[in-house]
Amino acid sequence: MGQKVHPLGFRLGITEQHRSKWFATGNLYVRNVLEDHFIRKVLRETFPDAGIVSIEIERKMDQIEIGICSARPRILLSASGKNLETIRKNLTKQLQNIRTGSSLDYPLSGRFSLGLNIEPPTLSFHVAKLENPNISASFLASFLVEQLEKRVPFRRAMKTALQRGERAGVKGIKIQVSGRLNGAEIARSEWVRKGQVPLQTLRANFQYSSQTAKTIYGLLGIKIWIFEGLSDS
Repeated sequence: MGQKVHPLGFRLGITEQHRSKWFATGNLYVRNVLEDHFIRKVLRETFPDAGIVSIEIERKMDQIEIGICSARPRILLSASGKNLETIRKNLTKQLQNIRTGSSLDYPLSGRFSLGLNIEPPTLSFHVAKLENPNISASFLASFLVEQLEKRVPFRRAMKTALQRGERAGVKGIKIQVSGRLNGAEIARSEWVRKGQVPLQTLRANFQYSSQTAKTIYGLLGIKIWIFEGLSDS
């Protein structure tokens, strides 16, 4: 079997930057990783229709700044019961539970906080709108998940997503779907590609997303690579 490398992790420090920006050592590092994972999980599960493309987290002392890039920011900023202000209060309480070890999601997290500051963090949100969502691998992957869960034939769904990316003007796009496609007994992988997809070129700017569709036949894995061009540096 071939050993694959994550296309974004492969380019860290060259054309890509970390999605979380902070420095920590020892148990504090473990706790921060748990908190970052929990923040991303809560935001994506609470706003599944917001078209969240990326979530960047930056820490300054006990302040956590969360930058959200979304295709539909109005859903995040609406005055409904699930707006960001409500989520901020709930997240602050849940992060405090993680730090004290009383979280149901991370019941052992308290042992990573021994001797550390367990004061509740201060959260702030910055929301940006993605003008053309079809150039985002994450948005197209979410669209493909929605289509497959509605039992649209996988080849038609892949072709539609490919055409969306092509009309948006991307230089190259590759889509792969794996699992029991169309309910087949044996799982397999199918992929389509349009344009250039130079995965081994370090200066190539890529967007990558991996998501899972829950169908009546089981889970389908979806991977999308979008090539945006070569970096000048």
